[in-house]
Amino acid sequence: MDCTAAGDLAGARTLSDAVLTLGLDVLTSGRLAFVNFTRSLLLGEAATLLPPLSAVIEIREDVAIDADVVDACRNLHQLGFVLALDDFVSGSEAEALMPFVKFVKVDVLQTTATDRAMLAARLRQRGIRLIAEKVETAEMAAEARAVGFRYFQGYYFCRPTTFAATSMPERQVAYVGLLGALNRLDFGIDELEDLIKHDVLLSYRVLRSINSWLYGLRHEITSIRHALVFLGLDQIRKWASVWVLAGLNSSAAPEIMNVALMRARCCELVGNMLVGSEEGASYFLLGLCSLLDVILGRPMADALADMPLAAEINDALLGTSNQPRDVLDAIIAYEQGNWDEAAVVMDRLQLSAATLPEVYANALRWARELSKITKAT
Repeated sequence: MDCTAAGDLAGARTLSDAVLTLGLDVLTSGRLAFVNFTRSLLLGEAATLLPPLSAVIEIREDVAIDADVVDACRNLHQLGFVLALDDFVSGSEAEALMPFVKFVKVDVLQTTATDRAMLAARLRQRGIRLIAEKVETAEMAAEARAVGFRYFQGYYFCRPTTFAATSMPERQVAYVGLLGALNRLDFGIDELEDLIKHDVLLSYRVLRSINSWLYGLRHEITSIRHALVFLGLDQIRKWASVWVLAGLNSSAAPEIMNVALMRARCCELVGNMLVGSEEGASYFLLGLCSLLDVILGRPMADALADMPLAAEINDALLGTSNQPRDVLDAIIAYEQGNWDEAAVVMDRLQLSAATLPEVYANALRWARELSKITKAT
């Protein structure tokens, strides 16, 4: 398959999943969705399948700019669609689309700091918003921000920035200990109730969660003991782990917590599909802790040092090839749009890759509601 056909297929798949399977409201939580468009999709008016106020038509860097493309972009602009240019290079043929563009993406790995600064100064005068993509380090993010970039994209935001020589803040140490205690096999209901009641914010979040639409209760639950009895020990330990991780992430980017929540739910759902598997709670923790190194700014081995996780979950988080690692890899591949890779891993698990869109949609809805509760203090 040539690059053009592959791009068309990927773009069509994104449109299908975004509009038909997931729904843009679920996928973006009310934010703008950037959808890649090839020349064929652009000229074929596929953009009209998307709501103008919810989607940004992102024109790929390999689209040849000619009169037909300029006309298509002009028409979309007149219809109220927002357009973006991907991997823009100053002086390229894409300059012809500037009158219709609101966002411009710039690859920080393929441009110099001087070129980025000059481009940012020029485009900001035209009211065009700048997105730095392929941001790999904190230094890259800081430099781009300094010259006028306000939006960022890149793996840096899901990679740990390690500070091994410094000690963790006292509250982080307490929360790590709490997360470890929650997952001890010998942890009883009385000890759990006492632990939760002694953290005001944790108590509030647990009660707010159980009284949310997620459980559809007729009568409000007002005590931790009542919540424990209603949910059961395993469920409340899972919930409490979510809130503890939220406490650990209080100083980091909030999107990291959203990703961790989605991974947790996805891993739990896929884990429950496995033949003979009754380890949904463990798989939930697998996804939840998959960004613990990022949240703590510590190597994963250090982050897991005081966590009494099941051996295979611990090994999976450290990169060992096993069944839980396959589950996590499948979810991460799907999360990043690597659908073929996700399908290969799901096949290895003897599960259908066709279940992943619904799993991910479920997790998005679930994580969005949980994020609202997590932010409430």
